[in-house]
Amino acid sequence: IQVDAKAAQRLGLKVEPVTRRRLAFGIKTTGQIESLPDRQVEVTAPIRSTVVKLLVKPGDFVEAGQAVAVLSSPDLVELRAESIQKRAEAEANLRAAQADLKLAQENYNRQRRLAQVDTQQTLPQLKLAKERFARDRELLAAGAISRRQLLESETALGEAKAAYARATSRPDVGEAEAQIRRAESAVTVARSQLPVAEVAYTARLQQLGATNNADGTFSVKAPIAGTVADREVTLGESSEDAGKPLMTIQNNSSVWATANLYEKDLAAVKVGQGVRVTVASLPNQTFQGSIAVIDPVVEGEKRTVPVKVALTNTKGLLKPGGFAELEILTDRTTARVLAIPKSAVVDAKGKTIVFVQNGNAYQPVEVTLGKTSEGFVEVKQGLFEGDQVVTQRAPQLYAESLRGGQADAEAVAEEDSNASGQLSWWLLPAGGAIVVGAFWLGRRQGRVLRFGEAKYDPPVYDAEVYLEPSERSEDSASPQLVESRNEPHQPQ
Repeated sequence: IQVDAKAAQRLGLKVEPVTRRRLAFGIKTTGQIESLPDRQVEVTAPIRSTVVKLLVKPGDFVEAGQAVAVLSSPDLVELRAESIQKRAEAEANLRAAQADLKLAQENYNRQRRLAQVDTQQTLPQLKLAKERFARDRELLAAGAISRRQLLESETALGEAKAAYARATSRPDVGEAEAQIRRAESAVTVARSQLPVAEVAYTARLQQLGATNNADGTFSVKAPIAGTVADREVTLGESSEDAGKPLMTIQNNSSVWATANLYEKDLAAVKVGQGVRVTVASLPNQTFQGSIAVIDPVVEGEKRTVPVKVALTNTKGLLKPGGFAELEILTDRTTARVLAIPKSAVVDAKGKTIVFVQNGNAYQPVEVTLGKTSEGFVEVKQGLFEGDQVVTQRAPQLYAESLRGGQADAEAVAEEDSNASGQLSWWLLPAGGAIVVGAFWLGRRQGRVLRFGEAKYDPPVYDAEVYLEPSERSEDSASPQLVESRNEPHQPQ
């Protein structure tokens, strides 16, 4: 098939050399993409309620703990009213205790002032009584006064000390201090009753996983970070029972590819083994994962075992529920084998062919293929390393080759086959060797087919025949060389 450079560019042909590479093979199966069990959560109404506000919509990303909906519940409204009433009572008790404490402090301060006044009055009398007693004791020793006078001074000193002691330790001050301590205790108790008044309401909200709002409504929070996959309620919708679904949140940064393996393949797989996964929506992209779970039980009459493959899905390309093809890598070729991209292969009426480039000519060559791996297919026969094959738009090239007409193409193919059959083998006389002709059957025919016409250039075949070294004549210093040219078969 003759294609000039412009036509090749228009067709978008891409040519690559046939190379050798190591291919990894494995067990192939089909399955689907699934969310991890702990990465998909259904947010529900925790109590009979009415939807007041929806804060997110499908496709929105939410953080863990973020409010996603505002609800109103008659049960929580009643519980909140009781809580408010109890708090009001606790606040009243606190105010009364604080007032009593204030009065006790004022009384204490007044008693302290009175005690200070009494102390200031009795202290000079005490000093005077001490001085008089000391003086009388000296006078008695000198015989200037009688003993009776000294006893009177001592009695007066005792009375002054008693008066001073009463002034510095007034019972009213002590009682005032006790009143303050009792009032402070009352304040502490009243203050502790404030949160107790809301315990029932707060505990109920915590039990429901909700947050109270100032207007009596409560907010439902997202239990995990992820994307809102579905929203199942509308604004104003009511539910009479707890557990009504509101929305589903999925975190698909990691997913599972689940599939079934036959029991006979279990010996070749284990946890942690590498797996290649492709999905229908992205046929040209391969995802790498590893086996995370192998079910311990063989299921049903099909004798299959479920396996789960862990895949990273940070870009969100893998959609739960999507069809997937899995290849569990169990083997790798030890030697490099000839391989070509699968896109180079064309199914031509039941024959597998590729197009080999030779200048501006593209020749169809039938090939025998082996296993496929990572977008490549093993070539067992038909190609040689270094052959330039069409790896892009090969089916379009094949379609263009058929535009010359079905009948003409078949006639030319038949003539090529006849000519090939006549030239396949040469038999030398007198014990000569059978030698293969120096051409490739079906690969070096001189056929040229241009787009839009059936044109045939007669082929010319060359063959060289020589004797093996073991068959040389004794008087010959070199192998006998015979050249033979077969005249081309003319078309009908």
